[in-house]
Amino acid sequence: MEALRLVDGFRQALEERAFAPLTHTGRGFFLLVGALLAVIGWGLFAYYTQFREGLIVTGMRDRISWGLYIAVFVFFIGISMAGTLISAILRIAKAEWRLPITRMAEFVTVVALLVAPLMITLDLGQPLRMPNLFIFGRWQSPLIWDIFGLTTYLVASFIYLYLALIPDLAICRDRLSPKLDAFRRWSYRLLAVEWHGTEKQHHSLARAMGVVMIVIIPIAVSMHTVTSWIFSMTLREPWDSTMFGAYFVAGALYSGVGVLIILMAVIRKALHLEEYLTRDHFMKLGYMLGAFALIVMFFNVSEYLTAGYKLRGESEMHLAQVFVGALAPWYWFYALAGMVLPALLIALPVTRKVWGIIVAAVLANIGMWIERYLIVVGGLRIPLNPYEPANYFPSWVEWSLMAAGFAGFALLIALVLKLVPAVAVWEMVEHREAKHSPELAVQPEAVNDARARDHVPAPRFAMRPVAGPADGGQK
Repeated sequence: MEALRLVDGFRQALEERAFAPLTHTGRGFFLLVGALLAVIGWGLFAYYTQFREGLIVTGMRDRISWGLYIAVFVFFIGISMAGTLISAILRIAKAEWRLPITRMAEFVTVVALLVAPLMITLDLGQPLRMPNLFIFGRWQSPLIWDIFGLTTYLVASFIYLYLALIPDLAICRDRLSPKLDAFRRWSYRLLAVEWHGTEKQHHSLARAMGVVMIVIIPIAVSMHTVTSWIFSMTLREPWDSTMFGAYFVAGALYSGVGVLIILMAVIRKALHLEEYLTRDHFMKLGYMLGAFALIVMFFNVSEYLTAGYKLRGESEMHLAQVFVGALAPWYWFYALAGMVLPALLIALPVTRKVWGIIVAAVLANIGMWIERYLIVVGGLRIPLNPYEPANYFPSWVEWSLMAAGFAGFALLIALVLKLVPAVAVWEMVEHREAKHSPELAVQPEAVNDARARDHVPAPRFAMRPVAGPADGGQK
């Protein structure tokens, strides 16, 4: 059967390319890991300095008690939206083009949610203070809502990622075992949970993923909304906004798509996945990035226009520091390079290329990091009493720990890519089967029957068992 031969050829080429990093490690990987560990090591030294001497080594003081750590925390919470948007929403919409990029989006979500709480620990000064948030926290405080929202979001995202990994973990168990050490063979056997690709297993997996991806969308939206309430429910004039929830969700989508584009570009080049991560994927994500840039612009105009029209309370002081005062260089870089320029790069045909979309994504994320910094520091600079605005600039300790946080994010992504494939192999293969041979995509067992009937040789790797389960058909 010609359709079966085409599907087998696609599967074999995809699996050889996708699973190659799991069994072969080049010198570039060790250099990358070494560089990231060096940055993390310097960050540990900076943390030791802060642990020994206290928060006095930072730029924070009693009038500006939140700074770079909280800004980075909000940034990581924001980029975690990538997995929910790209994977869950596009799965529900049955957008076929998202198949090669869903797993990368899910990686971003889980890893970002693992790194974000570390920023809270840094901001507390002493890690032993962390349990106090649970022991003495008040349910009236949005801080408690944020803690439980983050925990729920992380657990749900991890379950969603794991469910989508099970069929590919089974391939690792069945096909890669001779090339792996004993611990990894045991790990794949355990995590694959006796997956053999039967029709019943596929049906159960589809139902489980359907439930989780429906549940995770409101969890993600509520998480970003609750994070915004930490600010908007505080008695500070610049944070006194009822639209902060929608504003934070829009910013999360904007930065999340940007991070996904950057990660996709790196993985595409490093793992030689150009055949599967195509220009079309960059174009579609670029259009999404441009749309979210316009939405974020709308919220900026709406926020500052309404505040400037009324000039109530300390609004005049806040607008002055943002547009012409101490924070003006930060804001205008964010506005022009972080919103306007990315939108133009995507809107103009001459720059609507892969490189232009990558540049737009980088600028968007730099801009959104600055936007978080402006929200945190700009709000706290406005005095509660008639004093001069306080000044704040991060110390070398804060910059070092921020760099260590980003290095830890990159290191976790790199290590995960050595354990599981960067693309959802099983979904891409099943989509190809449904496209070229719909009658075989209905029942998994029909593939082997058709192969035997038409004398089609089995591929070296196989999504579903050819001779039987993992023991080669012997029960």
